[in-house]
Amino acid sequence: MITSRQRILWAALLATAAFGASAQTPPPPAAAPAGAPTAEHRMHKPRDGKGFERMQERRAKHLVDLKAKLKLTPAQEGAWSAFTAATQPPAPPAQRPDREAARAEFEKMTTPQRIDRMQARQAERAAMFAKRADATKSFYAALTPDQQKTFDTEAMRHGPRAGHGPHGGPRGDHGPQGHRPPPPPAKG
Repeated sequence: MITSRQRILWAALLATAAFGASAQTPPPPAAAPAGAPTAEHRMHKPRDGKGFERMQERRAKHLVDLKAKLKLTPAQEGAWSAFTAATQPPAPPAQRPDREAARAEFEKMTTPQRIDRMQARQAERAAMFAKRADATKSFYAALTPDQQKTFDTEAMRHGPRAGHGPHGGPRGDHGPQGHRPPPPPAKG
């Protein structure tokens, strides 16, 4: 004779098995709009050697727009020139390094050598950031309060990762300009 407790146990067991089986079946892929890039296309864009030129064109357009919105005075032109020169990204090397050779070289290193290499690269990036930060602060100090408000809203619209990659734009937006929100204040 089957008790009610056994019936409930069997029903739960069957429900668990059915749920497990349905969880194993992947859902059908959603149809993308015609002409929309696939995930593979977005992640593996062909390297035609024109990426830096396109970035420079976008940057130049952004700077022209920013300068027009700031309505700089002739006295501020020197600060603007210093700011744009100091924040210019470095040009890519003429000869792109062989990634496979660099990876093989890295794998041959000992752990302390790898750490030293990573620290050196981190120091280079920190120095570039410090140079850009100092230039930005100097330029910002030369602006009027109204210009500073405009700079605050406009300058970072085209900043790092805005509209690209895992932290910006439609594939992982973390706020109005594509940046993660600030962490909550520490307690105590």
